[in-house]
Amino acid sequence: MAQTSAHTAARRALLAMVLITVALLGLLTGAHQWGDARWTPKLGLDLEGGTQMILEPRLTGASTVSAEQIDQARDIIVQRVDAGGISGAEVTTQGGRNIVVSIPGTPTESTLNAIRRSSQMQFRPVLAIADGVLAPTPTDSASPTVDPSASPAPSTTEAPVVSPAPEASPTAQSAIPGALMDTPTPAATDSASPAATPSPSPSASASGSNSSAPDPTSLEWVTPELQTLFAALNCADPGAVDSLIDDPAKPLVTCDQTGAVKYILGPVVVPGSEIQDAAAGYQALPSGQMSNIVEIQLTLKSTGAKEYADISRKMVSLSEPQNQLAATLDSKVIVAPRFNEAILDGRASITGGFTIETARDLAQQLKFGALPISFDLQTREEISPTLGSEQLRYGLLAGLAGLLLVFLYSLAQYRVLGLVTVASIVFAGLLTYLAITILGWSHNYRLDMAGVTGLIIAIGFTADSFIVYFERIRDELRSGRSLESAVATGWNRAKRTILAADGVNFLAAVVLYLLASSGVRGFAFTLGLTTLIDLLVTFLFSHPLVALLARRKFFRDGHPWSGLDPTKLGAQKRTSYAGRGRFVPNPGRAVATSEGSAS
Repeated sequence: MAQTSAHTAARRALLAMVLITVALLGLLTGAHQWGDARWTPKLGLDLEGGTQMILEPRLTGASTVSAEQIDQARDIIVQRVDAGGISGAEVTTQGGRNIVVSIPGTPTESTLNAIRRSSQMQFRPVLAIADGVLAPTPTDSASPTVDPSASPAPSTTEAPVVSPAPEASPTAQSAIPGALMDTPTPAATDSASPAATPSPSPSASASGSNSSAPDPTSLEWVTPELQTLFAALNCADPGAVDSLIDDPAKPLVTCDQTGAVKYILGPVVVPGSEIQDAAAGYQALPSGQMSNIVEIQLTLKSTGAKEYADISRKMVSLSEPQNQLAATLDSKVIVAPRFNEAILDGRASITGGFTIETARDLAQQLKFGALPISFDLQTREEISPTLGSEQLRYGLLAGLAGLLLVFLYSLAQYRVLGLVTVASIVFAGLLTYLAITILGWSHNYRLDMAGVTGLIIAIGFTADSFIVYFERIRDELRSGRSLESAVATGWNRAKRTILAADGVNFLAAVVLYLLASSGVRGFAFTLGLTTLIDLLVTFLFSHPLVALLARRKFFRDGHPWSGLDPTKLGAQKRTSYAGRGRFVPNPGRAVATSEGSAS
C-alpha cells in the first residue's frame, strides 16, 4: 500500500512539473502573439549596447550645485531606473556636476522623463487665478477661454480630489483680486473685493515659517512686483516657467500643465518630502465599483498629515479662490481643488487626466523622492556594446563545454542512471530560459555577462544535488536494502542536505543582490533564480523519475549498466537461516544467496 502511494505521488509530481513548463511556454507564446514579447532573452548594456544620456543641472542666476546634491540625485535616479525594471543600467557622475545615465536598448520618452524630472510635488494655497494665455487686446483679456464644464466640481462630501473644479478655472473675474487686473470692470472689482481683502491677523505658516511671516493663505504675499510678474506671464510660451525660482518659503507665479490657467500660489504648506507612499490605480465609486478615472493615492507621513489637516481646517472657511489647495509638480500646477471639508487622515487622491501608465510612472517617482535639482538633457547618443556578441559566444561555448563535461562524468559514474542527471539539467535549462525570457517581457529584465556567468556556475550547483541524492541511494544499497527501499530512505536523507545547500546559495544570492553594485547584481539574480529552479526540478522531476525507474526490472534487479548494481557497489550480504543448514537472503534485500554457509 505504501509503495502504491509513493508511486502515485511520483506520477503527480511529474505531472505538476509538466504543467508548470507548459504554463510558462503558453504564457510566453501568448505574450509573443498578442504582446511585444520576444522568443529570446533581452540583453544588457555590455552585450547589446544602448543609449547614453548626460544630464546637466538646471540653474538660474548665480545659483550653484553641490557635490551632495549631485550624489543625492544620482541615488534617486538609480532607484527610479531600477523601479522601472531596467536591468543593467549604469548611473555615474561626471566632473562633480553632470550625471551620466547609460541604459540598454532605446529608452522611451516616459523613461527619459522619469529619469530627469525632479518630480517634486508640493502643496500650496491658491491666492489668485487668471487666464494663462495673454489676449491680443485688453478688451479680450476679460474674456476667459477655459470651459467651466471641462470637468465636474468635487462634491461637498469628498476629499479634495485633484480634478480641476469649475471654481478653479478663470471663468469669472471674482477669482482674481482686483489689484491684479489690467482693466477691471466695476462688476469684477465689486466681486473681487472680498477675496482681495488681506487676512486680518497674519500667523505662522503651516510650512514652518517664522511667526512674523503672513499666513500662507493671506493676500499680503501678493506684492506689486508679484502682480507685475503675474500680469506679464504668458503660459502659451513653452518656456514660460523655466526661469522661475521655486522657493518653498516664498509665493510662486506659475501655470498649470496645460498652459490654460495661471496662478499666484502661497508658500508651501506641505512639502513633497512628507509623501510616504504613492500608488496608482482606478478610482472607486461610492458603490464600491471601479470607475475609469485614474488616480494617484498619496499617503503622508505623520508630520505631513498634521500639516495637511491644519491647512484644510483653515481653508474650508475661506472664500474663492483661497479655499483651493494647488498640487504642483516640478513648479507647475496639476490641479487646484477647493476644500469642502477638512482632511484629517493624511490621505490625498490626485486625479487629472492621467493614463494608468503615466500615473504609475509618476507614483514611482513620488515614492522615491524628488531630485534636489532639475536636470536638462545635454547630450544623447547611441553606444556600442562593451563586450559584444563575440564575447557572449565564447561565454556560451564555455557553458556548453562545462555542460558536456558534467554529462560525461554522470554517464561514467552512474551509467544509465546518469541519464536522469542529463534530463534534469536539460529540464532546468529549459525552465531557466523561459523564466528569463518572460521576465524580459514583463519586467524588462536584461541578461548581461555577469548573469551569463551565474547561469554557467549554476550547472555545477545543479549537478551537486544529483550527486548527493545518488550517493545516498548507493549507500543504502551497500547496507543491504532493496532498491525501492534505498530510494525512499536515501531521498529522506538527501533532501535535507539539498535544502541546506540551496538555502545557503539562495541567501548568498539575496545578500549579494542587495549590497552589490549593478555590475554584480546580474550574477546574483541568475544565481538565485537557478537555485530556486534547481529545487523545483529536484523535487518535482529528478526524485519522482528515480522513484518510478526503481520499479523497472532493469534497475530493480541491479543490471551492471544501471549504475545501481549491489555487487559492484560492495553491498553487504545479509542472510537468514531457512532450516536444514540452508541460508537465504533476508526478505527485501537485493543480495546474492549463500547455501551452506553464512557470511
